[in-house]
Amino acid sequence: MSRYSYDPFATQAAPELLGNVDVVYPVVIIGAGPIGLAAAVELALLGVPSVVLDDNNVVSVGSRAICWAKRSLEIFDRLGVADRMVEKGVTWKVGRLFNGDTEVFNFDLLPEDGHKMPAFINLQQYYVEQYLVERAQQFPDLIDLRFSNKVINHQQQSDHITLDVSSDFGGYNLQAEYVLACDGASSPTRKRMGLAFEGQAFEERFLIADVEMESDPFDNQGIPERWFWFKPTFHQGQSALLHKQPDNIYRIDLQLGPDADPEKEKQADVVIPRIQQMVGDKPFKLDWVSVYQFTCAKLDQLVHGRMLFVGDSAHVVSPFGARGGNGGIHDVDNLCWKLAAVLQGRAKVDLLDSYNNERSDGAAENIKHSSRATLFMSPTHTMAMRFRDEVLSMAKTMPFARALINSGRLSSPCALSSVAQLMLDNTYCDPNPLLGQVAPDAPLNNGDWLLNKLGARYLLLVVSDQHSAEDVVSVPNIPIPHLHVPYTGTLSQRYQKGCYLIRPDQHVGAYWSDIAVGAETVAAAINAYGVST
Repeated sequence: MSRYSYDPFATQAAPELLGNVDVVYPVVIIGAGPIGLAAAVELALLGVPSVVLDDNNVVSVGSRAICWAKRSLEIFDRLGVADRMVEKGVTWKVGRLFNGDTEVFNFDLLPEDGHKMPAFINLQQYYVEQYLVERAQQFPDLIDLRFSNKVINHQQQSDHITLDVSSDFGGYNLQAEYVLACDGASSPTRKRMGLAFEGQAFEERFLIADVEMESDPFDNQGIPERWFWFKPTFHQGQSALLHKQPDNIYRIDLQLGPDADPEKEKQADVVIPRIQQMVGDKPFKLDWVSVYQFTCAKLDQLVHGRMLFVGDSAHVVSPFGARGGNGGIHDVDNLCWKLAAVLQGRAKVDLLDSYNNERSDGAAENIKHSSRATLFMSPTHTMAMRFRDEVLSMAKTMPFARALINSGRLSSPCALSSVAQLMLDNTYCDPNPLLGQVAPDAPLNNGDWLLNKLGARYLLLVVSDQHSAEDVVSVPNIPIPHLHVPYTGTLSQRYQKGCYLIRPDQHVGAYWSDIAVGAETVAAAINAYGVST
């Protein structure tokens, strides 16, 4: 099977080089990776134009982020690319953990039916970027994609930001009301501003190898799974990880130790024998190799005036647990509806502070899980090593020990604990276990899915025995659709009867047990988030 073809995107002279110098764009996005492209599409769906600048003219080389979790797929579904991703990607939900060469236990990430999206798919980042570029091109009046346009400086004023851009056709200035810095972990924007990450750098080095193999390396009957080894015999007693990707590409991660020489370890004559020890005599080809160290850290503030940091430019984690790319997509989900509301005059600029607060909390949660996984995988002192080894030895026969094994707590959406706190402390609503959580999906009687009906808007979800068509609650300046769903089947297992205020990012913002909630009550809850009513 042919490998991915890195075809360059077309480039052309920017309008500013042709005399169009007086335009102030609502949003400019720096970076055309998955995060920047997803933000452009989300904003376009909300009616907000944007310019996307990228210093390259091709998708990212190498598989990079490959694990896309259920919540991210639900967001991608709203953006219009999830069907392509799922069709191309490798769907999996079962993981197996080994101590040495002995399986300790396995787990199922999505044991119940009734979800549109799978628990995880594995799909190389270059495919995700390609699909998002092609989706963005469907909005020619709202998304201006500019490849090989590099931001080399910027100046922030009170009412806009001016960007200095270099391109193959010459340099120019670009003005924007807001700029999204989606320029990655090494963010030039963050460095220009002198902003420091706060967190922990880990000395451990890991090898990533994408390996093309026609046959399943472990004869797993063609069922894709995630396999993780602690101290396997094929790799000198360190950890190893195996994932399958599309096109018969397998992602292999091998722990190397802190003293490994990165340049030496990337050489084919060093990598190939390591892979042979793992897969035996099965033929394979190297597709991509990298050696990495990682940091678990974040910016103290994600919002700096009119400059907003999103994704890896704002926070970085280890790759174990699939929180990097997924966390960035959750940033987009949280930010874009708020930015649209501010730009369209439906909210005060203070609403953007809630992006900073909510996603800073989310980044801290991801960093906590990621750091704990790394310390379990790479104990830094004798007692930590003894603890890990004892946990692994007990886990095969003692279920309580399995919960202590940490090979990366796999990504799940962060709950907005501040939402529940705000709502309940100010008695805007009744208690409910879903407060602050992403609204769970469920199949509807008409064959549709609940999240598809929620969309990206404020909505009152009424769960009751009564059946009624969708209508609108009269909240001043904000039309609030009312969606009635019957309290039956799968939905009755995931929701209580009552009325749920669903935010545009599909988090549960408030709950009332009385379905006859009044417009003033709804308005008070929405106002608490900073959206003007």
